[in-house]
Amino acid sequence: MIRRLLTLLPLVAAALSAAPELPPRKDFPLFLLAGQSNMAGRGSVKKLTPEEAAPDPRILALNTELDWRTAVDPIHWDKPAAGVGLGKFFARIVADKNPGVTVGLIPAACGGSSISVWEPGKYFGQTKSHPYDDALARARRALQDGTLKAILWHQGEGDSSPQAAALYEQRLEALIARFRADLDAPDLPFILGQLGRFPGRPWTEHRAAVDRAHRAIAERVKNVRYVSAEGLVDTRDNLHFETPSLREFGARYAEAYFELVGGE
Repeated sequence: MIRRLLTLLPLVAAALSAAPELPPRKDFPLFLLAGQSNMAGRGSVKKLTPEEAAPDPRILALNTELDWRTAVDPIHWDKPAAGVGLGKFFARIVADKNPGVTVGLIPAACGGSSISVWEPGKYFGQTKSHPYDDALARARRALQDGTLKAILWHQGEGDSSPQAAALYEQRLEALIARFRADLDAPDLPFILGQLGRFPGRPWTEHRAAVDRAHRAIAERVKNVRYVSAEGLVDTRDNLHFETPSLREFGARYAEAYFELVGGE
């Protein structure tokens, strides 16, 4: 497998440097990837199959210069630890189900961020960024070329404390409404994933409170889906999902998306 991966290096380099030809807007569905480190991805690239590691011309991602390039993991750059995320796994399923489309991923997750910094004007020192403002700017840039279909969200570990957990449901509902208003998309699907539940780090009551907030929002707010992380495995750090589990998580996000949009 190592030899096969090495043969991909020239293809990966070309994918990262060459500007792809963009499809018509109607054939360019866009997905905003937001939240913290488990959306950015901390999976090992070494655990990708050669087919998964290879550039797929049907899947593009915005780079740091806000240019489209063929998506190659890691597609996020929030921290040096950025690795494999669920985004490309999700996009491959969307592309497989919709022949002729090119999927555009908009990376915007910030490892370690609490939901309190996902507000206009808030600065997050760990990633030297403005999480909400930057995500909005990237989404608006991407909308010049395609159509935003959903926001994929995974976040909450940074709010698993007594004070933050108590405010989490209120803040998440406000975040969803704010994104929809600022993007002029009142019915935009919002898909949120369950926090990892790993044997080596049992949930505290506050992490359970965040999970209850996720479930309540999905029950109450239109076009929101909750994605279970049941059975998924960590990278031995009791926090981040490993690559095979991210593959499964991406498939679960895709299933939730298709449920929301009627299989399209």
